[in-house]
Amino acid sequence: MTNTTKEQRKEQAVKYMKELGIYEPYIKGFQDKDNVCFFEGFGGFWAYQEEELYEKMKEIEKLHNVTVYAITHEMLEFGECYSFLLVTDYVEEWEELIYGNGNRHSCFAYVWNKDCEWCSEFGSVGILSQFGGIKRYA
Repeated sequence: MTNTTKEQRKEQAVKYMKELGIYEPYIKGFQDKDNVCFFEGFGGFWAYQEEELYEKMKEIEKLHNVTVYAITHEMLEFGECYSFLLVTDYVEEWEELIYGNGNRHSCFAYVWNKDCEWCSEFGSVGILSQFGGIKRYA
């Protein structure tokens, strides 16, 4: 089934956030106000506080009909990257968008390579969850 509603994707996103152990006030901000948190290390900040990041998130959601529920930011050997963890429009994929083992997870994301835009792509990223926050790991 395709063509899910934003509310259906949002409901699934909340399940993923809980599975990742994200700090409850960040989940509540997402549920109540559609605020998405981005993480530097394990510390969280609201995406709307960073205009360029917020606009990129909205562009990805609109262009691909997805719902972003969390973002990580890292400086990697191949560039400055933001990993937008998301729920796709395809319910049949939802069971495969996140896998976990303890505090290590594999999450489906759109990775925006800010330094090299043509290197941006969809795929799975390793996510470490601790202290109510998340961080991408290699």
